[in-house]
Amino acid sequence: MICENRVVIVTGAGRGLGRSHVEALARSGAKLVVNDLGVNRDGQGQGTPVAEEVAAAVRAQGGEAVASMHDVSDWQDAEALVRQAVDTYGRLDAVVNNAGILRDRMIVNTTEAEWDDVIRVHLRGTFAMLRFAGAYWREQAKAGSPLEGSVVNTTSPSGLFGKPGQANYGAAKAGIATLTMIAAEELRPYGVTVNAVAPVAHTRMTADLVSDPDAARQLAPEHVSPVVVWLSSLRSRHVTGRVFEVSGKRFGIAEPWRHGPGVVPQDVMTPAEAGQIADTLLPAAMVPERMGGNL
Repeated sequence: MICENRVVIVTGAGRGLGRSHVEALARSGAKLVVNDLGVNRDGQGQGTPVAEEVAAAVRAQGGEAVASMHDVSDWQDAEALVRQAVDTYGRLDAVVNNAGILRDRMIVNTTEAEWDDVIRVHLRGTFAMLRFAGAYWREQAKAGSPLEGSVVNTTSPSGLFGKPGQANYGAAKAGIATLTMIAAEELRPYGVTVNAVAPVAHTRMTADLVSDPDAARQLAPEHVSPVVVWLSSLRSRHVTGRVFEVSGKRFGIAEPWRHGPGVVPQDVMTPAEAGQIADTLLPAAMVPERMGGNL
């Protein structure tokens, strides 16, 4: 019960990872706002009340949960979602940003809408929730209320290491990883921690990538949710600005960009000099890791 009585918003909570997070948080004693538009994995289609179905299932097990169909990528809806949590339970303690869509395409075939919509839901949606939850926590801190807030963002190995065919998704997820580090510093003075998970899990988002039943079980969302619960709890107050890689195959901490080998030019370099210096530095630089073997 490490999240007992903590009020937590979970976005994209109707299926897959989000639903698993809700169920694990409910077992840990959290009071939940279950947010999901109920659309297809590409963000299209008629919305269905999956959020209410999940919330009802939590209540049937004796937990506390309300449903939300707010669009987190919409400025007003994100603000209203934060307000719903506060109006329902009297406060907000944690936000789990999990909402997302998938529209895979090679760069040369990607349409404007496919780029904009994926960036909008993942990156803008995560930022909008940070914006309004952060503003609420800042107001509470200025009013003298003690704060122990938590944000758990969802990035991806695709954003950390790159995956062909996912330029839109990977760019959004890379942005979320950096946004996590920035938000951790900005919200630290208000008593808020901000971390991220980079999960590998078998859900409808990855159903076409995992066909082996044993591999699917090993990559079940239930392997990821305990980390999300811990990051949403008071047990993780000493951790902020981190990205955790988690699946049934591995649990670790992703290391961010670091300064590699370099020199201090004595004057403005010519293009030829820049090339010569780069050629001397490249053998000493780490080769970027790729996604191969994660699934």
